[in-house]
Amino acid sequence: MMAIVEREMRKFVRSPALMLVAMIFPLVQLIVLGNAFGGKIHDARLGIVDHDRILIQGVETDRPQALRIREALNAIHANARTLDAVDYSDEKAAIEDVHNGKIDGVVVIPENYSRDVYMGRQPRIGLVLDNTDNFMTSTLEQNLTELVAALNQQPVEPRLVQQIALNVVELYPYIEYMKYLLPGSIALAMFVSVMIGGGIVYIDDKARGVHEGYLATPISKIELVFGMNLAGAIKAVGSGLVLTFIGSLIAGVSTAFQPVTLFWLLLMIAATSSAFVTMISCMMARVEDPLVPRAIFGILNTLLFFPSGSIYPVKAFPGWLKVIASIDPFTYSVHGFKALLLRDAGFAAIWPDLLYLACFAAAMLTGATLLFKRTL
Repeated sequence: MMAIVEREMRKFVRSPALMLVAMIFPLVQLIVLGNAFGGKIHDARLGIVDHDRILIQGVETDRPQALRIREALNAIHANARTLDAVDYSDEKAAIEDVHNGKIDGVVVIPENYSRDVYMGRQPRIGLVLDNTDNFMTSTLEQNLTELVAALNQQPVEPRLVQQIALNVVELYPYIEYMKYLLPGSIALAMFVSVMIGGGIVYIDDKARGVHEGYLATPISKIELVFGMNLAGAIKAVGSGLVLTFIGSLIAGVSTAFQPVTLFWLLLMIAATSSAFVTMISCMMARVEDPLVPRAIFGILNTLLFFPSGSIYPVKAFPGWLKVIASIDPFTYSVHGFKALLLRDAGFAAIWPDLLYLACFAAAMLTGATLLFKRTL
């Protein structure tokens, strides 16, 4: 028994990379999780459609009460930095941008709003929300509710009661948290499949001498790398499809079974699988120790999954974590799956995600091919 203990300890000591990873993992998890949860949302893009305008000397300007709303939104942006206002002239175009995920909500100031305020006709402000993201929805609704409450406070008691009301319009049915987590769970299932079926098996095969059999044949380096990546991608696609169907049934997401949406889901799953398997292949191209992929699995899971927006909005992260999210393939995978499964959007909403995942896969595949050693 002591001989076994001695052998395992000698193996551990002789692997500096494994020791380093074992020490870094708790730190990475502490830093990333500590910043990924509970942060305040910043720079949420809020569209403004202002119908309460008037022509003065040929120039269209806001009426006084509409101008107060703009000033209040600018104050929120200048102080708490929660909102970043974007002007729209067309209400339909603004709602379409919410549908495609370009902005997070729309404030609609109706025509004759200022007149209704002065005449005490219970003026209303519209707020259109993308309620597939409960965190973003609650933040925007809270900020606009507080804004309306501030507008209702009058320095002098008016003779007529004029309370402004906020009408909230939710574009989608109520999104439970299980539905919100589904896109991230699909991406995570593919990543685990790639890590186990691609990274760990790859190193184990190399350690068992399987690759020596490959290298004894006339097969080229490119063919060998492409073949291994294709096999890993097929495994990940299978995992993604299984979890998409089972997860959609459990969470009650019916959009996954629509033919058009299913086609776009297949593209997203294929692009995600390719990005993940080529990334792992590039990272493992020069690794020899079979314990290293097992050790870094936890680090990659924390470093890639949690900053992706799968469990909390990216806009709530600090700047350095947003940089990680911007290059993380998980981020684009989760965004695409959310657009298809929760918002029932189409190609217009996911083409940037598909483009990034395809370019990322191409770059990683190139790196894996260059790093792969053709000789024994």
